[in-house]
Amino acid sequence: MMSDPNPTDAVILVGGKGTRLRPLTLSAPKPMLPTAGLPFLTHLLARIEAAGIKHVVLGTSFKAEVFEDYFGDGSKMGLEIDYVFETEPLGTGGGIRNVLPKLRGDNVMVFNGDVLGGTDLNAILETHEKTDADVTLHLVRVGDPRAFGCVPTDEDGRVSAFLEKTQDPPTDQINAGCYVFKHEIIEQIPEGRPVSVEREVFPNLLAEGKRVFGHVDSSYWRDMGTPEDFVRGSADLVRGIAPSPALEGPRGESLVHPGAGIAPGAVLIGGTVVGRGAEVGAGARLDGAILFDGAVVEAGAVVERSILGFGVRIGPRALVRDAVIGDGADIGARCELLRGARVWPGVTLPDGGVRFSTDV
Repeated sequence: MMSDPNPTDAVILVGGKGTRLRPLTLSAPKPMLPTAGLPFLTHLLARIEAAGIKHVVLGTSFKAEVFEDYFGDGSKMGLEIDYVFETEPLGTGGGIRNVLPKLRGDNVMVFNGDVLGGTDLNAILETHEKTDADVTLHLVRVGDPRAFGCVPTDEDGRVSAFLEKTQDPPTDQINAGCYVFKHEIIEQIPEGRPVSVEREVFPNLLAEGKRVFGHVDSSYWRDMGTPEDFVRGSADLVRGIAPSPALEGPRGESLVHPGAGIAPGAVLIGGTVVGRGAEVGAGARLDGAILFDGAVVEAGAVVERSILGFGVRIGPRALVRDAVIGDGADIGARCELLRGARVWPGVTLPDGGVRFSTDV
């Protein structure tokens, strides 16, 4: 990147409570959950640094201190990180307005803190400069846009509308949760109250005839808000399907911390992650599993597409599929937890105590 006299700031909104990922987010904010062996936010920060952006402001509220304790001033990652605390939730627009005192550059690149993406950030900035936009939105093309708000653009790439979720979307372009604002546009967002960029700021800019453009691509993109998406995103990082400058070494079917113990005959596939001090017993099968530090999977157990929190124990021959197990829970032998089951932290299930099958 050129040495810009007015460098671009990055703002990451990490104030959410992560309710859809409970019980994991009872103890840690979602952007700090281990993802391919690193706190999720590390992957985004590494992409920002790789794009040549050096100054990052984190807009925090829920468990704010955890971010600063881990990332500090950002120097370890080659960044300069500032933290701004929201005393009450201000929404996306209010959260951006709230960090205004820390911003220095003419342009501000805003990121939703729970999106895993692979797009070229400099390409978005180039679109912003080239079109002389007031705001540029990263729009990603998806196979099924019905679950998302759609953003149609004209032949020049100018945004023509912001549409809520609909069963019959007119375009496959969705809002990818990454925006570039001119500094003065942020100054105009109302201060001190909740504001939504999607529902208030962007429609108002269109109504005022401001220059709102889309940067459209088909890059890797996933909202990590649900357990299913979190598991898939982590697995995609491990397997090299999703890019991350924070990951070194070859990609493959599993990522095992050097301090973990894997017994002979255990099978680890599907982008499985095994954290520090975790133990996997003989003949266990892990397919797309995420084991946080200290989790234990006993002999012959099967864990598929599931997240095991810190210090979880899965007993022998248990089956855990599409489930979330909270920190310190103890799942007895032969238990079966399927289809979105969630076990709260510290809960103990006796051997054979929860089954989906009729046999014991």
